[in-house]
Amino acid sequence: MQIENASLRGPTTLDPLRNAAFCSIWSSTQVANLGWLVQTVTIGWLMATITASDLMVALVQASTTLPAFILSIVAGAVADTYSRRSVMIAGLSLIALASIVLAVAAAFGFVSPWLILALGFMAGCGFALNDPAWHASVGDILDKRDIPAAVTLMSVGYNMTRSVGPALGGAILAVLGPLAAFLFSACSNLAPLGAVLRNKWHVRSSPLPAERISTAIHDGIRFTALSSDIRAAIIRATLFGLAAIAILALLPLVARDRLAGGPITYGVLFAGFGTGACIAGLNNRLLRKLIPQEWLMAIASIAGAVCCLSLALTSSVPVAILALALGGAGWVVTWTGFDVWVQLASPRWVVGRTLSIYYAFLSGGMAAGSWIWGTVAQTYSLTSSLELAAAGLLLVAVLGFVLPVHLAAEGDQHGCVYPAPAVALDLKPRSGPISARTEYSIHENDLDIFLNHMRTRRYALARAGARDWTLQRNLRKPSRWTETFRTPTWMDFLRLHHRLSPSDQEVVQLLALLHMSDKPPETDLSIERTTDARRTQKTGRPTKRRRHQQGYSHR
Repeated sequence: MQIENASLRGPTTLDPLRNAAFCSIWSSTQVANLGWLVQTVTIGWLMATITASDLMVALVQASTTLPAFILSIVAGAVADTYSRRSVMIAGLSLIALASIVLAVAAAFGFVSPWLILALGFMAGCGFALNDPAWHASVGDILDKRDIPAAVTLMSVGYNMTRSVGPALGGAILAVLGPLAAFLFSACSNLAPLGAVLRNKWHVRSSPLPAERISTAIHDGIRFTALSSDIRAAIIRATLFGLAAIAILALLPLVARDRLAGGPITYGVLFAGFGTGACIAGLNNRLLRKLIPQEWLMAIASIAGAVCCLSLALTSSVPVAILALALGGAGWVVTWTGFDVWVQLASPRWVVGRTLSIYYAFLSGGMAAGSWIWGTVAQTYSLTSSLELAAAGLLLVAVLGFVLPVHLAAEGDQHGCVYPAPAVALDLKPRSGPISARTEYSIHENDLDIFLNHMRTRRYALARAGARDWTLQRNLRKPSRWTETFRTPTWMDFLRLHHRLSPSDQEVVQLLALLHMSDKPPETDLSIERTTDARRTQKTGRPTKRRRHQQGYSHR
């Protein structure tokens, strides 16, 4: 009975830590996060003291987030096509190298505003490589049921270090100076690199060869563009990041100008933000049970707006700390919700790409926001910049009811095994284009159901890579319907069917039940060939001129 009750118990937030590989990488990542936050505090305050430009101070945040906007989509395609572990190693190595170079530059007195931004950009490139691969690897390392808890743990872990790291960074900066802070960060960034090198995990391999990167990028963008809920999540995340980044981008100026504080004050303020985020993260599951999802997301945006307004109006450090704790809570609730949903809504074959596109847009929003709010603060005032950011967050709260995202929805994460159909021609992987044609005989009374299933099938095939999908009705025999679609190559045709989820296959069975015949619907497959024999012999592929069809069928 105890075993049965344990199996019925829902997953807890700490369950993923039972996995040795996840626990090792997660723990070492918190060490690196601590060092990165110490470095962030040091860089922010150092930039505020060596330059009089408010824009340069705000661009510190932009320098680390902009690379994710530029490189994440490519990194996601690489993570889905090749070893995610290898991509993580490359990204973590780049982050460690940037920290080491910064420490060396500080030791020899070569630190300048542009060097800080350049090395921040370099570290951002490492994050752009590592983050999609690490988040996508969670589904490889853990069971699907543990993914929400794992994402929450990653967010909580970062915000636990955020509640300690900034204060530690401020203390190190005030007592020992920038060089000690940079050395601490350089050493801590080696920890996750060592953990990934030590650990290996099983990844479900595909029977098909790896895609070309250009094709993988195209398919990832196509899948994301055709997923309405993912599109809504990306739009909302981008706008939230654009507005909410004002809290972090302008925080050094708040500590220096509004509160007349030093590096310790800045670190304490940063710690207040992290403490609120940590508390909200630990209670995230309870909050989602008590409050409907869209209302919770709206409340999180409103919390960020209240934080911005409070920072704009107060000159009290305790009030600012409380406001930042509220802003940190809204920050972690929002990002955890979007991240979990994108993970669960994406099949394993494309999860790295959907996450990378999501990260690219939200990072682009934060980079643009850092520049916008820094420019407004420099041109007008710090108060005006924070007030405008608060107004933006209130608009994001309202937008949630216009573009709702169903975060509880879970997509099928693994495709079905699809044996290649027997063919009468010697097809190569790049042979094509391939045309598929399936005929159905449908009774008039079943037309509405049939068309509804066909809409679902068209959506599934298009997301998996089908081109030029059509549904045709025979004018002489109205009960006869023909579905057609194309793929560029034979390998693309096989890959498409491996990507279809079990629920996509159920639609095929439902269509077969509507088919008025004892035999299942028959699918004819054809390959396009040119009538120009010289070009066929020379390239082995068809041209656009005078094609005819050679085909076969399978059921």
